[in-house]
Amino acid sequence: MRIQRTTPHTGIVRRTRLLAVAVGLLSATAVAAPSAVAAPAPSFGAAQLATVSEAVLNTDVDGIAWYTDAAAGRVVLTADSTVSPAAIAKLRHAAGANTASLRIQRTSGKLTPLLAAGDAIYGGGYRCSLGFNVVSGSTYYFLTAGHCGNVANTWYTNSSQSTLIGATVNSSFPGNDYALVRYDNSGLSHSGGFSSAPDAYVGESVKRTGSTSGTHGGTVTGLNATVRYSGGGTVRGMIQTNVCAEPGDSGGPLYDGTKALGITSGGSGDCRTGGTTFFQPANEALAAYHVSVY
Repeated sequence: MRIQRTTPHTGIVRRTRLLAVAVGLLSATAVAAPSAVAAPAPSFGAAQLATVSEAVLNTDVDGIAWYTDAAAGRVVLTADSTVSPAAIAKLRHAAGANTASLRIQRTSGKLTPLLAAGDAIYGGGYRCSLGFNVVSGSTYYFLTAGHCGNVANTWYTNSSQSTLIGATVNSSFPGNDYALVRYDNSGLSHSGGFSSAPDAYVGESVKRTGSTSGTHGGTVTGLNATVRYSGGGTVRGMIQTNVCAEPGDSGGPLYDGTKALGITSGGSGDCRTGGTTFFQPANEALAAYHVSVY
């Protein structure tokens, strides 16, 4: 997760819509000699892949994220810059006889939660981003990241914390990464703009908005990813993307048109060099809090 601390001189940050930038990943392709005969790739079933995923979870290696690609018969693991060659060897060893099912790729920077995002919100000395405005009956709330909700009981629109938004009603992190904040200031508007909150799908073109980096676009590259952030904190069921994000973007929305897809959790890299970012599925948070987007 990436949490950004605020200072008294930060000033009011104008609320913006979310960001996302497409980042291409280069992969090396091995070329066989003309006379070579390629051996068939081993096939791994669901039970074997589940065993490998559980084995990775049971290691103590931080700075990694992984998901199961059932179609390819692989567990796809992303390791950040803090993961040493010895740690990579440890992950392969943990997979045991199924180690060939583990596809390991690198990402720049550190996988951390990104505290800060969409419209800027301030609380507890930190800046995060507003995700989606939601409603239950006649009461209005917004969703943000759980690691944001954990650090502040009350949220404000400005860094001097003089304009109240409202109270954190509930938050969940680690495990999940979502929080619910109630609008307690009747003088604030809370417009909508989203019509549904479906599941994301691999290959979907998406955008993200955050209070640090603005709006950027990219693609969903994996589903149901597990992330163990550098410095601690494991979350499951994440949407993996090649959209960039930076500290302060935490909590901001991931969306496809009027479809609310996810809440910015964390990742690595930045919006100059690109990176990998993970999102809490929005529909899970909506179901947990019995609220709806509008």
